[in-house]
Amino acid sequence: MNRRSFLIGTGALSSQLLIGCSDNKTRLTIELLRDSLPAQVVDQFRRSLKSNTEINIALFEQFEDVFKKLEAWQKPSQENNGLFGWVRRLPFGSDKEKIPTDLLSLGDYWLRGAIEKKLIQPIDVSKVQQWSALPKRWKELVTRNDKGFLDPQGKIWGAPYRWGNTVIIYRRDKFKENKWAPMQDWADLWRPELRNRISLLNHPREVIGLVLKKLDKSYNETNLASITELEPELKKLNQQVKFYGSTQYIEPLLLSDTLVAVGWLQDILPAIARYPDLAVIVPQSGTAQSADVWVSPSGRPLKQELLTEWINFLWQEKTARQIAIRTKTHSPIPVKIERAEIQGPLRNSLLVSQNILDKSDFILPLPVEVENEYISLFEKMKS
Repeated sequence: MNRRSFLIGTGALSSQLLIGCSDNKTRLTIELLRDSLPAQVVDQFRRSLKSNTEINIALFEQFEDVFKKLEAWQKPSQENNGLFGWVRRLPFGSDKEKIPTDLLSLGDYWLRGAIEKKLIQPIDVSKVQQWSALPKRWKELVTRNDKGFLDPQGKIWGAPYRWGNTVIIYRRDKFKENKWAPMQDWADLWRPELRNRISLLNHPREVIGLVLKKLDKSYNETNLASITELEPELKKLNQQVKFYGSTQYIEPLLLSDTLVAVGWLQDILPAIARYPDLAVIVPQSGTAQSADVWVSPSGRPLKQELLTEWINFLWQEKTARQIAIRTKTHSPIPVKIERAEIQGPLRNSLLVSQNILDKSDFILPLPVEVENEYISLFEKMKS
């Protein structure tokens, strides 16, 4: 299926974004990552609403954009200190009215900062019927204390609706030409024939995490100094790397400047669809997972009934299946997808065995001193 036909992007925006101020209308305003929901899903939800209810959709390009927007909404208005500060004291000038969005999608990596800075507010899931269908690991991911750390006694800060993972991408034709065995796991990155032919993400937790996985450890290890093999393995891996980057890692593969890259599945989907020589695998020893999560901005009155309807709708098995297939990602709600429903080049990355999932990790927030240790070790590796 063609992503441009089915996903909410620039072409579909005009039909999805409802604007205006018609009287007596209740509105749910949502901002989401471009191409992260099928247009049909939004249309189906809209048709299920009462006649006096509207859903407004706006798009953004990356999660950093929405995080900055959340920060901007919480900053005191400079009007307070200006000549017209008195306007804010009028009944129609409340802060809550100045926050235009009821719900946003945010990557789980940004949850800690959003919670700690009080940019988002907890979500009441007591009336979300599908909450019980959500597997335990997803409930744990969004149950956090007021500092943003996982806490079984904490509050619910979001509702995950899809997830992806970190994968290995390589030039299938070059491997075949040189009669090399296909890539299967992180350990393959250390092959001598790949010296100076790999691009890695410029991300301490991702790079050190994949080395930890090679050593049968977790992405979230807190005592790096106790893992004696870690630094030697990082040094050897650095010899394999041509460059580090978090955006332009597909182009060098296409130009044969590199033969292998580590990247995020959602980033590489357009290239996979166009270039059959690219192969994607999810490492057998486990990988990093990331989730797109619905969050509610602080200071915005909760439209609890509508929020509940929206989350319930997206967590229905039929809807969750649509999202997974059409956005080429995974659903937190268990759904059955047949191999024939997935494009051939993507089957290895989307139909992941339970064994690999059991070995995979979310990149969770760690104490500041441990995070700094990861950063320091990563800089030492690259130097």
